Amino acid sequence: MRKGLLYTACWIFLLISCAEDLGNYDYRELSSPVVTGIDEKIPVRKFERLQLTPQIEGEQFTEEDYQFEWKVIPQADAVTATVIGNERILDYEVVLAEGTYTLYFTITNRTSGLFWQQTYELEVTQTTSEGWMVLCSDNGRTRLDMISMVTGETYRDLLSSQDMPELNGPRRIQQLEDLAETGSPFYLLTDDGATRLSSDGFAWTEEYNIRYEMGNGQAVSPHEIIPTVNAKMMVAGTDFHYASNMGEILGLFSSPINKDFRVAPMAGSNVAGNMILAPLVMIYDIDNKRFMGYGQTLASSDLNNQEPLREMNEMAELMEDMQATTGGVTGSAFDEFPTGLDYVYMENTRYDPGSGQMAVTYTVLADGDKRYLYGIQLGDIVPQSWSSCPNALGKAYYGDLSECTDITKVTDLFAFSSLKNCMYYAVGGTLYQVDLSTKPLQAKVQFTLPGGEEITRLKFNLFRKNTSDSRSYNLIIGSLRGEEGILRIYNDTEMSGDFSGVEPEVYDGFARIVDVTYREW
Repeated sequence: MRKGLLYTACWIFLLISCAEDLGNYDYRELSSPVVTGIDEKIPVRKFERLQLTPQIEGEQFTEEDYQFEWKVIPQADAVTATVIGNERILDYEVVLAEGTYTLYFTITNRTSGLFWQQTYELEVTQTTSEGWMVLCSDNGRTRLDMISMVTGETYRDLLSSQDMPELNGPRRIQQLEDLAETGSPFYLLTDDGATRLSSDGFAWTEEYNIRYEMGNGQAVSPHEIIPTVNAKMMVAGTDFHYASNMGEILGLFSSPINKDFRVAPMAGSNVAGNMILAPLVMIYDIDNKRFMGYGQTLASSDLNNQEPLREMNEMAELMEDMQATTGGVTGSAFDEFPTGLDYVYMENTRYDPGSGQMAVTYTVLADGDKRYLYGIQLGDIVPQSWSSCPNALGKAYYGDLSECTDITKVTDLFAFSSLKNCMYYAVGGTLYQVDLSTKPLQAKVQFTLPGGEEITRLKFNLFRKNTSDSRSYNLIIGSLRGEEGILRIYNDTEMSGDFSGVEPEVYDGFARIVDVTYREW
């Protein structure tokens, strides 16, 4: 810790002048104040409050006669200074980037202009490096809270301290570390647009705007960003965009793949397979009411420059024709991919009835008041001996949901387990379970939330860094009680898929919960 008495040239001149004529002035020697009560090294976590109360001793020290300043300079960049306080007692919410800083406490005599400085070492670490990211709609405004597993505390409205434009209509918060630029793995999706956020306290800069990831520079508002092997995709509005990666080189999103029809908000992808050379993905044409398959590799010269976007029955025929190359189509849950049905909902899971990596994508379709469920497996167009998926396409499941209680009232509050062959849906504050292995399909009440709460978000969080993490089987429910959002996490410790008797972890104090995603290390 250093302590210095600094003089400007003019004050030196004035002091000399005063010394030459002591008889004309009431001269008193100023003593240096002594600052105590603060450790030389100060650890603090981001988003916590840094509260320091220095004790100042000196013969002539009266607090009203002095000005105070707290300032930090990062040791890695000893140029940029940030003033964090102007009172003797510091009370500051830490929004600094993670790192080591020199903290300067400056005391200035208001009359003489003389000032003294003391320095400390400030170490800023993250509070939000692991935990639940809770995306809320605060009267339409996007608000991001976080339940920290580092501190056990909940931090509110983390984006309010960032220098970013206000975004309304929150949709999703996602962590896609392997599909985003290093240091900014989080995607925030809203009605007003989409952006990445930094791994350091969710900081934002202009270049994180998703338009810089678009090949045409267009500003888009995706519903969700869907990962697949060596690629990512999204539906923005009613347009489907695809981005291929080459190793560590991240590709840009294409212009819309669909040229003459509109696409439903979600796309199907195998989110379990990790060794796929040429992924086959799926979208739903809401104009012609049909499944469409897309395999970018089909357009390559190795596969004779074929049309990569096809109606799914046509795609299945092509895969069968390419049997020697692709492994063809597996499963017989239904004969033909349906046409003429209205889209309701689609979700990718890690569930594979064959206990492999041919994960099932579930789609709910409607015909008036009738509801039908299709389970489709998406694999590798050109599987190799090392491929995790032996087939290109699978017809894994079909079921009639029409007799399930209040099923026509549900549009997006569905969740499909990656552990059990189970579907869950919510109506109002009631959660239902459907055992998909038992026909006819019937809904079983799991529970009804107390106090007239309304369920606003229902999901299973699929952990990406540790895909075998059993927490992927825990059910996440966001609800609204009056103006307050409530988060409940139901741990499936017995891996039974039955949550009716499970006592959840409960967190409150949120706004309307729109999405919940676990931030992994």
